[in-house]
Amino acid sequence: MTAADDEQVRLHIEGHTAHLMLNRPKSLNALTHSMVTRIDRALAAWESDPAVKTVVITGAGERGLCAGGDIVAVHADARAGGTASAAFWADEYRLNARIARFPKPYVAVMDGIVMGGGVGVSAHGSVRIVTERSRVAMPETGIGFVPDVGGTYLLSRAPGELGTHLALTGRAVGAADALLCGLADHFVPSELVPRLLADLARSSVDEVLPRYARRPPPGELDGGRGWIDEAYAGGTVEEIVDRLHALSVTAAKETAETLLTRSPTALKVTLEALRRARTLGPLERVLEQEYRVSCATLSSPDLVEGIRAQVVDKDRRPRWSPATLAGVTDEDVAAFFAPLGEGELRLAATDSP
Repeated sequence: MTAADDEQVRLHIEGHTAHLMLNRPKSLNALTHSMVTRIDRALAAWESDPAVKTVVITGAGERGLCAGGDIVAVHADARAGGTASAAFWADEYRLNARIARFPKPYVAVMDGIVMGGGVGVSAHGSVRIVTERSRVAMPETGIGFVPDVGGTYLLSRAPGELGTHLALTGRAVGAADALLCGLADHFVPSELVPRLLADLARSSVDEVLPRYARRPPPGELDGGRGWIDEAYAGGTVEEIVDRLHALSVTAAKETAETLLTRSPTALKVTLEALRRARTLGPLERVLEQEYRVSCATLSSPDLVEGIRAQVVDKDRRPRWSPATLAGVTDEDVAAFFAPLGEGELRLAATDSP
């Protein structure tokens, strides 16, 4: 690991609080493999350090905590038929599991943009703080990918069908909706966050948080629960789209049109992944499933095409293959969940859900 790698995740201890700062602000703190490794090593050390009582993760810059993984690198690796992405995901998912089971308060400041891998390093923490600037999303279907980093675990446990709605559309939500969906715990105005973090150096989370937590501005999802739960209870993506179109609700019809712009394969695999995640048990079992699915996407044309259209060429005109929902068979979907044999990711799960 080089000095430049060290700079991408800055570590320091203030009082009895250890700080992780993601430090790639020009890339919206997108995660690289070396960043994941550095975070994991730091947490392993702090877990057994009696001087560290609390861990805090933040993002450098004004735009957000983390926009996700470095998908340009994934694009290059998938085009080359490489193995770097699979190795990255294996370590990233191990880190997600470590965060979820971390024995000390893990405070994630989910200010600004928090997407994909950014959700993975924050929303599994024990203390998750959103602000009025938070925009939280799992936007993978828009690039031909499927929610990972434990995203299908989190979203499968959201009230009603809200998680299905967010997973399929990739929609970003603000503070109140993140709280409603179980992606966050507390709302703190962004102007108060520096003072909160300063106080954590001297006092416990339980003492500090009540002084800063506030009621968030109103969200949007709660008012749409009726049509969201009705439509997304459909058994297939096709049925969900038909139900959305049939509802006399403008937002539902607009959502149907949004879904039809997403990768048909990613939509069907995402729906199946979410529904399997509901019965798989602990987070580790879901991460193991996500690893199978993620590895399978590397040989799917939609991942390379989706990243090309959204991030590389930025023409926003992906050519999905198959191009329609009808073209994606049940056998196509099942192939994404096939066991990997010796290549399986194996995580030690606790008995807790």
